[in-house]
Amino acid sequence: MKTISLSLVWLICLALSPEAISQNFYQKNGEIYDLWGICRTRPQGFDGYFQVTERGFRPVIAFESLGSNADIAYRWGQEFLELYPDSSQRAEKIYTFVRDRVRYTQDLSQFGYREFAQNADELAKKIQEGNAQGDCEDYAILLATMYKAAGYRTAVVLVPGHAAALVYLPEYQKANISLTFNEESGWIWAEATGRNNPLGWYPQKALQGKAFAYEIEKIEDLALKTEPGGKIAPVKGKSRSLAFSPFFLLILIMWILPMIGRIFMVMVVRRRS
Repeated sequence: MKTISLSLVWLICLALSPEAISQNFYQKNGEIYDLWGICRTRPQGFDGYFQVTERGFRPVIAFESLGSNADIAYRWGQEFLELYPDSSQRAEKIYTFVRDRVRYTQDLSQFGYREFAQNADELAKKIQEGNAQGDCEDYAILLATMYKAAGYRTAVVLVPGHAAALVYLPEYQKANISLTFNEESGWIWAEATGRNNPLGWYPQKALQGKAFAYEIEKIEDLALKTEPGGKIAPVKGKSRSLAFSPFFLLILIMWILPMIGRIFMVMVVRRRS
């Protein structure tokens, strides 16, 4: 099994739609927020669902389904822990449970927004109803929540334009690549967006750039922080090393540019009228 090192970052361009999603959300400045005050249509910023800033990131949306907020997804993870004592088998069962019950669907098709993140219990409820759809961050959050409940160390990992979950499983021999995170090897990539993807399948595009991961070590509160907390570990990969802060700054630039373009178009239209 090949071993490489890992560090993660995400680049996202988003567009906004004027429509609200449901009564559990509210609209503010053209974006959608949940009742915890977390923006579901934007990963960037201290109120974004991944709190991406130039300093790091924190998958705050995961904590909506942990601790005192734990519900369906966490209970499922605990049930897998009871049913499957073997850690490798249990990890596979959780993975295939999510992979086979959620249909990959882009947010724009499902919600009318370029970005709209679901928390673990929202997606779990749709699984119960038999109509679960989601994209990469939805799979990642649900898997991380269930793995945490099932007794694993787990993390959310971000690469350019993509998100996935990691599970610490050094004894697992079926993965084609073993990842190193926080100077520990044995982390396994959990990429459930493809119907035929097995646990441990690692997309080649993830090898082409930098990456960062955030381990969900403890249950954190949902209060917005001035700085992302937790362990955010950049680790050199095969590609050219990039400085930490400028890389996250690039994320913010990729988000701001579309907004500037929209403002410019509005100004042009107003002048013509």
